[in-house]
Amino acid sequence: MKKISQLLSLVLVLSLLFGQAAQAQERKRWSPQAKGTVIGLGAGAITGAVINKRNRVVGGAVGGVVGGAAGYAIGKHKDNKNKEAARIAAANRAAAARVAAANRRAELARQEANRAKAAPTSVPAASLAAVNAAVLSDANGNAAFLPNPSYGDRSTPYSSSEYRRKSW
Repeated sequence: MKKISQLLSLVLVLSLLFGQAAQAQERKRWSPQAKGTVIGLGAGAITGAVINKRNRVVGGAVGGVVGGAAGYAIGKHKDNKNKEAARIAAANRAAAARVAAANRRAELARQEANRAKAAPTSVPAASLAAVNAAVLSDANGNAAFLPNPSYGDRSTPYSSSEYRRKSW
């Protein structure tokens, strides 16, 4: 009769610990330390009671304390690993966001450069003709500068100058 009452009390305690009670609020999840402590406590108490056959109560108490401490240590180690993994994942996400932002800036700069190439500023033909007449020869009749028909086209040399320089 004594063993049946002990067994029923163990079942009652376990059902109270692990049972899902209906509550109005959402239940908070157990931390890895708490889970490890409870599992270690139960396993240690059962193991201690089985090992110490002369005094099962003392064996269960000692086993429960040792098992609870070991379970807490294992749970703490697991929690630290989870926190480290979360920290690394956050750092990786931040680095990926920085790379994506740099890629967006580079793409915008590339698009801006392509727009500038595609639509060069053109010089009106009338002003180019006036410049050609004035520049083609100096007082001695030597041509010092040549007109630059590709003025404003950034893909050609001397795009910022209205005149091409002599290279000879």
